[in-house]
Amino acid sequence: MTTVLLLLAGLTMLLVGGASLVRGASGIAEAHGISPLVVGLTVVAFGTSAPELVVNVLGAIDGETDIAFGNIAGSNLANLGLVLGTAALIAPIAIEGQIIRRELPLLLLATTALLIMTLDSQLKGFDPVLDRSDGLVLLLLFGIFVYIMIMDFFRQVEDPLLATIASMSPQLETKTSRAWMFILAGIFLLGLGGELAITHGVKLAGILNVSTTIIGMAVIAIGTSLPEFVTSIIAAMRKEADLCVGNVIGSNIFNILLVLPISSLVYPLSIPEHGTTDIIATLLFAAVLIPVFIMRRQIMSRTVGGGFLGAYLLYMYLRITG
Repeated sequence: MTTVLLLLAGLTMLLVGGASLVRGASGIAEAHGISPLVVGLTVVAFGTSAPELVVNVLGAIDGETDIAFGNIAGSNLANLGLVLGTAALIAPIAIEGQIIRRELPLLLLATTALLIMTLDSQLKGFDPVLDRSDGLVLLLLFGIFVYIMIMDFFRQVEDPLLATIASMSPQLETKTSRAWMFILAGIFLLGLGGELAITHGVKLAGILNVSTTIIGMAVIAIGTSLPEFVTSIIAAMRKEADLCVGNVIGSNIFNILLVLPISSLVYPLSIPEHGTTDIIATLLFAAVLIPVFIMRRQIMSRTVGGGFLGAYLLYMYLRITG
């Protein structure tokens, strides 16, 4: 009974935290004239990636490196299939052209780099592993991503004199402070709620005699994606399409280029049996998004969202039963 109550408490924190994060991020974007997409790709994406970071670093410290790698591969797959698919079912997602031209290709590049690293050791006849040198390369790519985001921010800033005058407005300062309070509260609740949901979800699965495969793929990976799921669903309901898509793509980039490298620096990550397959599936989901958005005039319809969700559920079924 205690396990169920703590699981429900975690899910409640995720709902409240997701709403708080979206509200705060929208407030920052509105107060400073920053694109919601940029906020989604940075502040929101980093905040919703916090559970993956915590789970992976703790897993690496404990030597559970296969779980650490599988968590990211499964989480990224869930973000694209489950999260984005469900969000599009709630409301068709219209996106900025910038996502097709730059953010999606960046995600494809990051995922392809990870795939090459996982295949490299296998082709050489060694046990598949993501070592510290691989982690450093991924961190270098993350530095490039951060640089691009910083340049984006400064390009959107208005005339420096006007920006300085505006920043002196007490009303703007109050709005900004309130928005950051919502963001920090949201990140805290998402992190704590995600930890409770994962920990007690695993306990419940053990009580119900569910296999370790289902625990790994369905509980841990999907569990750490709950913040992205809740945040993106709330953003979709509030018609914040850029926040929704930016959160998913940004979180996937953070997972590959920040969370995995940090974990591999703590301890080299062994790649589980189906890890490479999961990365290929993630790459296919991301690759399909580009022609989908181009052909449909930058809109992900409910039909396409249903297709993504259905494909994800089918893949999960085959992985669990295969």
